[in-house]
Amino acid sequence: MQLDTIRELLDLPAGWKVTRILSFRPNEIRIIVEELITEGQPCQQCGATGWMGSKGFYETSVEDLALGFRRVFLHLRHRRYRCGGCKASWSLKAPWIRSESRVTSRYAQGIFRLTSITTNTEAGWYMGLDDEKVYRIDKGILENQFLERLVPTPVSTNISVDEVAWKKHHRYLTNVVDVDERVITWNAKGRKAEVLDKYYESVGKENCEKMQSVALDGARTYISSTEKYAVNASIVLDRFHATQKASQALEIVRKSELRKARENKDEELIALTNCKQRFVLLKNKKNLSDAQAVTLKRLCEINQPIYKAMLLKESFIGVYDLKDEDEAIEYMYRWIDEALESGFPSFIEIAWSMVDKIVYVLNWFKEKRSSAISEGFNNKIKRLKRMAYGYRDIEYFKLKIHQHCGYLNPRKSQLN
Repeated sequence: MQLDTIRELLDLPAGWKVTRILSFRPNEIRIIVEELITEGQPCQQCGATGWMGSKGFYETSVEDLALGFRRVFLHLRHRRYRCGGCKASWSLKAPWIRSESRVTSRYAQGIFRLTSITTNTEAGWYMGLDDEKVYRIDKGILENQFLERLVPTPVSTNISVDEVAWKKHHRYLTNVVDVDERVITWNAKGRKAEVLDKYYESVGKENCEKMQSVALDGARTYISSTEKYAVNASIVLDRFHATQKASQALEIVRKSELRKARENKDEELIALTNCKQRFVLLKNKKNLSDAQAVTLKRLCEINQPIYKAMLLKESFIGVYDLKDEDEAIEYMYRWIDEALESGFPSFIEIAWSMVDKIVYVLNWFKEKRSSAISEGFNNKIKRLKRMAYGYRDIEYFKLKIHQHCGYLNPRKSQLN
């Protein structure tokens, strides 16, 4: 094969040439690549321009993308230059080489694309690298792209804010999602008000005032921060989180009744309220199968507390089916009264929280915005964490979230 053809296959930049093939084996190819003399280089010591003499070479070895399932190793001969005036010597940097990892830039990009769809371990196995090297290459590219695309923080008009656990013992990350673009634009460690304050400060006061809606899960820390900065935005408690809160309250009632059934040795009630049947209570009644509908009907017949809790859950979620905001106000206050009189501590707690947050429920009728996309990303992030068996480097984990759910995703970059 002609050396010029090999040069084209390797996509070498100007100023480099293939001098010879060092070895050609079933599993690898080793090629010697030499740097050509570049005239007119200024001296890096004294700054003088003009012809600089050559002072020989020094060699390094880097890996490039495979050719025909053979790993390719380039033995680079870097030229040393010498200044005729100050006698200083130096060599030119090769931007197409990632010297810290001893791979070419296009090889690093290949690894980056792999790590966006699989784990570092699997990507390393496919490319023949150890996990640590894959980690260094991947993190280096992500850090560079983060500075290019996410600094300063992208401005959003409608956002969703939610937290996700990244480690045991209540270690959380706060994620901010651009609802319109459907990407995570910012994240940080913690879930206090001060954490979200940093996001609003990063986009600036003027952009904060232009925000139209902020969908939240009702956390006081996020609400206080949003009210402080996004003064013109409507804070929305959407249907997803309302359903989640009501389902959690119903689950507490189910567990309480299950304990009583076990104490009374009521085998039928135990069978209908055990953990395998909890999804019958949590699912929307419209989505129940025939068998599940029969189970729910029987459960409500033999257990009054669960039947009452079921009604409270369904009626609480029902506010989002209304069309008129004024009707929703009356509906919510009526539900709060019923919940307070129910005697269920879990529903009483929701009722008291709704006294202060009813305006956030009503904002849904104005904005029709949802934070369900944040929960979808949370599931994706949890899957990412499970695949990697956790992350020790929190900064790297934040970058990986942007790679899989934000503007650092290679697929997103291609679309743009």
